[in-house]
Amino acid sequence: MNHRPLLDACNTTAPLPEGAQTSPAVARNRDPILAILRRTLPRSGTVLEIASGTGEHAMHFAAHLSGLTWQPTDRDADALRSIAAYRTAANLPNLKEPILLDARSRPWSMDGTSNPRIVAIVAINMIHIAPWAAAEGLIAGAGDLLGPHSVLFLYGPFRENGLHTARSNAAFDASLKARDPAWGVRDLGEVTALAKQYGFDFVERIAMPANNLSVILRRQSP
Repeated sequence: MNHRPLLDACNTTAPLPEGAQTSPAVARNRDPILAILRRTLPRSGTVLEIASGTGEHAMHFAAHLSGLTWQPTDRDADALRSIAAYRTAANLPNLKEPILLDARSRPWSMDGTSNPRIVAIVAINMIHIAPWAAAEGLIAGAGDLLGPHSVLFLYGPFRENGLHTARSNAAFDASLKARDPAWGVRDLGEVTALAKQYGFDFVERIAMPANNLSVILRRQSP
């Protein structure tokens, strides 16, 4: 299928589509994350991205993982407008229109979709910029939607064994809590223990740029 050349949202010399937002972190982490997704996700099916933010990740991954359908979501109206703007500009056949979804709700409303087969769920830089209830909702919702052996992929900073892995993460954690006491860098052990309650096994943690981690969780067999 022919479509316009992919917009490079991280090219600061190119004008952004009307309504689009940009995050400097995307330029640094999109390709390292893509490398993990390439070896982790199945080759076909629909990937549900929770809290897609600006939509830059969704556009990049849809462009490079053409066998997958990418379904972005967010709970914020400005984010939904930004995602939609990038989607229109990129004109990718496998990038779906964003839908409103609050991870804390249960069951998740998938209005606007045609009951796709969700083969994986991705959440990037989400659970630390939200109350713990959002992490609980994310994992519970993934448990509702994903079948055996499906992947739940998390990316961001984590504490390990109660400790920060870098001074920069400790400072970031303090800044998050200053903005909202309910926010903060989560402990990987607490996250994996919660995931276990909803039928997910911890598979792998991968060190990423800027002291972040990619965390792979997989739904257990029946």
